[in-house]
Amino acid sequence: MSEETQVGAFYAGKNIFITGGTGFVGLCLIEKILRTIPDVGKIYLLMRPKKGKEISERLQEFPTNPVFEKLLTTESKDVFNKLVPISGDVGSQDLGISSTDRQTLIDNVNVVIHSAATLDFEESLKPTVKINILGTRQVMELCQQIKSLKVMVHVSSAYVNSYLKEVDEKVYDSPADVESVISMADKLTEQALIDLEKTILKKHPNTYTFTKHLAEHEVKKCADKFPCTIVRPTMIVASWKEPVIGWTCSKVGPQGFLMGAAKGVVRRLPLAKDNIADYIPVDVVVNQLLVAGWNAATSESGLTVYHCSSSTQKPFRWSIIEPVINDILHNYPLKSAVWYPYLSFVPSLWLFRLSAIFVHFIPAVLLDTLLRIMGGKPILFRLHKNVWNSLNRLEIFIFTEWKFHNKNTRELNDKLNKTDKEKFYINIESMYWEEYFVNLHLGVRRYLNKESEKTLPAAKNKQSILKMVHIVWQVLVITLVWFIFALVTGLTMIQTSWCPPVIYFFYSLL
Repeated sequence: MSEETQVGAFYAGKNIFITGGTGFVGLCLIEKILRTIPDVGKIYLLMRPKKGKEISERLQEFPTNPVFEKLLTTESKDVFNKLVPISGDVGSQDLGISSTDRQTLIDNVNVVIHSAATLDFEESLKPTVKINILGTRQVMELCQQIKSLKVMVHVSSAYVNSYLKEVDEKVYDSPADVESVISMADKLTEQALIDLEKTILKKHPNTYTFTKHLAEHEVKKCADKFPCTIVRPTMIVASWKEPVIGWTCSKVGPQGFLMGAAKGVVRRLPLAKDNIADYIPVDVVVNQLLVAGWNAATSESGLTVYHCSSSTQKPFRWSIIEPVINDILHNYPLKSAVWYPYLSFVPSLWLFRLSAIFVHFIPAVLLDTLLRIMGGKPILFRLHKNVWNSLNRLEIFIFTEWKFHNKNTRELNDKLNKTDKEKFYINIESMYWEEYFVNLHLGVRRYLNKESEKTLPAAKNKQSILKMVHIVWQVLVITLVWFIFALVTGLTMIQTSWCPPVIYFFYSLL
């Protein structure tokens, strides 16, 4: 007879308050709770109106989200009755929650999982301070008022200490006086904050890591008042096993790269292929949030920090899949591709910018022109321009190797019984990265590019046509350059017959 789930038993009958429940991690977390902890109480979701839709309307859309497909094979839509929308905004005063809803939370909630944050690396200090620091402070103030709080789980980021190359699972000294930062963000103009940003951030690469670091100290202040724990994921990517293999709704990181590469519009990636890139599947993150909450509530270990990471346990390097990346793209093409997909890695930003002129921007202009002629909306040039403009801020994350030690996470896994190790798996030792990236691409194909398996035959037929077009295009480009070279040198094209292979060689380096 299998052992009972200790983690599931803890959450049974508990009411949970979740911020960030409509995000990538939040949706997967809700699905996991509803599917594997049927006896859970109410799940209160902090939500705000979006795109003209009230929170009740947004909640009604949940059953149509692909993340819940597996859940709905065994449960009716009545399972969503456990979800209770709470109107509010983590960036507003008192979280934007009405006094009535606040009292409901105070009287009924047992577990708080704070996942909401602004993740934009380009964002200025004003909104990031308001959401990441003050939002966390106000969540902690609410927690202190809740009558029967068993645990508070804070979703942080491994990159809050990105000024270090090796990071342990502890809260590092505050990078600044939080009250001074809050005061500056409140009183100074946007431009004044931008002018002072480097001075304020010091060693931090952006406002996100800086404010999330300060937010951890807001949690630490309350660690002696009620059980708290901090989980620091690295770059969160598509699901490994659950709810379905390869599920994602995020275009961040490799998911966005593969989405563009499958379309044929992203053809070069700037990266250090032999560096460790720390990716962690979203289902592992969700499991760790639940397991960390259970452990903090049922033990007296104080404030424990967990790295939800792969760099020191199952390291991934892009060189692992470089030999097969184009096979993956070609084996599972898109019907909606606009060019023959081919992806290669470049080792520096200057080389990427040079190659982008020829393989991104020039084709983008041609394809955007074609879209205009056909009555469509030109988007490719703008897309590549946005990438170009963001590269300086992203450079540190593209070319730096971090090691996030996860001793606490491994010890946490050892505490789980056999049932919970299977049901709430947080051990990634058995992950096979080549297989994972095939499934990641299939997930991107289905959930981001919205193409089912039924479109594969048509997609492969189109790919054959695009390949011929691509070959013709290369021949035309090489011939044009050959002709210009002959014209400039005053030689005939026969005399310069050695040019085409040389041109092709240098073109392939771009």
